Amino acid sequence: MAEPQKSWEHRLAKATDSLAIDFVESLSFDQRLYKYDIAGSIAHAEMLCEQKLLTKDDLKQIKDGLFEIAHEIEDGKFKFDKTLEDIHMAIEAALIAKVGDAGKKLHTGRSRNDQVATDIRLWMRDEIEVVQAKINLLQKAFVKLAEKYTRDIMPAFTHFQRAQPISIAAYLLSFVEQLNRDNLRLKNCRTILNVSPLGSGAIAGSSLPLDRKKTASLLGFSDITYNTIDSVSDRDFCAEFVFDCCLISTHLSKLAEDWIVFSTTEFDFIRIDDAFCTSSSMMPQKRNPDMLELMRGKTGSLYGSLMAILTILKALPTGYNRDLQDDKRHVFSASDTIEACIDMACAIVENTVFKTEKISANIDKGFLDATALAEYLVKKGVPFRTAHGIVGSLVAKCEKENKSLGETSIEDFKKFSDVICEDVYKSLGGKNVANSYATASAASPAEMAAQINYWKKHLEK
Repeated sequence: MAEPQKSWEHRLAKATDSLAIDFVESLSFDQRLYKYDIAGSIAHAEMLCEQKLLTKDDLKQIKDGLFEIAHEIEDGKFKFDKTLEDIHMAIEAALIAKVGDAGKKLHTGRSRNDQVATDIRLWMRDEIEVVQAKINLLQKAFVKLAEKYTRDIMPAFTHFQRAQPISIAAYLLSFVEQLNRDNLRLKNCRTILNVSPLGSGAIAGSSLPLDRKKTASLLGFSDITYNTIDSVSDRDFCAEFVFDCCLISTHLSKLAEDWIVFSTTEFDFIRIDDAFCTSSSMMPQKRNPDMLELMRGKTGSLYGSLMAILTILKALPTGYNRDLQDDKRHVFSASDTIEACIDMACAIVENTVFKTEKISANIDKGFLDATALAEYLVKKGVPFRTAHGIVGSLVAKCEKENKSLGETSIEDFKKFSDVICEDVYKSLGGKNVANSYATASAASPAEMAAQINYWKKHLEK
């Protein structure tokens, strides 16, 4: 059998240097596009047949050959040859070896420029759905955990200082909200990229009567792209996908940071399951939250992928440029990383326990009820700024005396404001405060129960 030829080797007087072969090849990482490359080729071949540019026999040979190649790749029997540069030429060379001249007709009216732009869109369309499904599972894990702790109270933090008491469920559902926005961003990204560049050729289209609407329909695209130059030359949707992955990772990094701190002896809010901890090679007592630390650390890798893609796109002249070959390396890295991080986060959330007795025992430390006391005064007719000052003075006094607001006598309260009565104690203490929140979506147990019911229904849609 003759050695497969490169698509351009008749133009050049010298064989490609071995250094250049290694430098230019992308087959080592773009081979994961094989299913999409084959799907695009089948759609293209069917359109060519309808347009009388292929015979029905050509079409049958091409489809049979491509199906055979797909099975060989799936079974691990296909030999990837890096001298063929990329997945497109590897499959085409194998097809020609199997079916001869019919295989040589497949690339009619097509360039690798519109071919790869089609492949990456098809792949990304599916990958977004994979990531969305994983996000959904993580959201469900948070909701399930929140349901266990709806009536349990913990401190919320601002500036990493104790701020106000909240239902533990409110804390957990905050991540569900963040992940929901992540899901919406991915949905929008999928909508934007779901247009077909196939038929755009190298940059200007083709003089052949190609039916771009037909191939778009066969491949499940919502429409075609409407500028052939833009079709082959921009990868903004790749940058957007990686950016979306970065934001997901940012949210997971926040979770990781929280739970690393919450699991320390100093906080002791949660216990992370042993299955997701490691120990020390020297210190036998250690339970290290390595999975969370790595989840936090991998955020940096994702940011790096985004910066790599943005830098690749920066200052490219209009039209296709080979720089774009490297976009896939970073897109694939980002998708692999975010999938692994979401999976790990889901497993950890499903197996983490909040130490409610320990949290509850310390819930009244730090004057978490100070804002509630100010609002109590507001209800008694005191202007808020005045109430704020009164409570600030009370807190300063209690700090000096090492007692809580709830331990303050009515006599001492009245030294600061005559409107304070015995009913003030109903507004003090972590549980009383958390149960008093009246605004929509507030962090009260009652509101969280309603939100949990909402999310349980919403996440099943």
